[in-house]
Amino acid sequence: MKYLITGLGNIGPEYWGTRHNIGFRVVNHLVESLEGRFTEERYGAIARVRVKNRELVVLKPNTFMNLSGNAVRYWTQRENIPLENLLVVVDDLALPFGSLRLKPKGSDAGHNGLKNIAQLLGTQEYARLRFGIGNDFPRGKQIDYVLGQFPPEQLEQMPPLLDRAVEIIRSFCLAGVQHTMNQYNNK
Repeated sequence: MKYLITGLGNIGPEYWGTRHNIGFRVVNHLVESLEGRFTEERYGAIARVRVKNRELVVLKPNTFMNLSGNAVRYWTQRENIPLENLLVVVDDLALPFGSLRLKPKGSDAGHNGLKNIAQLLGTQEYARLRFGIGNDFPRGKQIDYVLGQFPPEQLEQMPPLLDRAVEIIRSFCLAGVQHTMNQYNNK
């Protein structure tokens, strides 16, 4: 079985480490944990790794966040991956920092990357792993907040959160979305 695991973010050094790029950070950790490497291919950086008998095509789109759907549509079609085997890792303002929630489908909740993916796939019926970044920003400063860096105290908490996100992704591929939600969403 083959899966497309997509971490959302923006390319370029000015975006590295920002809250909006937590999807890139999670999939980097996944690929490192499986001793894989990314190579630049069409629409993004791709790594091919295995979790037991599952093949994971891991994608970091180079289309910038708001056009992520181009990369996701291309790679699902090219690799012939069914939408039930697509998982998008994304930052979420509605969740407190460090909260991880797996959902089998849902709205874009105002997230432009998810909005573009839904438009180009023609559906919202794909799984997403939402990584909470909190919403501690003054009114009208949302863009500055999501494109801002994590403060040192949150960076200190990051390693076990990344490990947990990788556990969730592995479970999604091996046990399915429902089992994984039951196991991880309530903790």
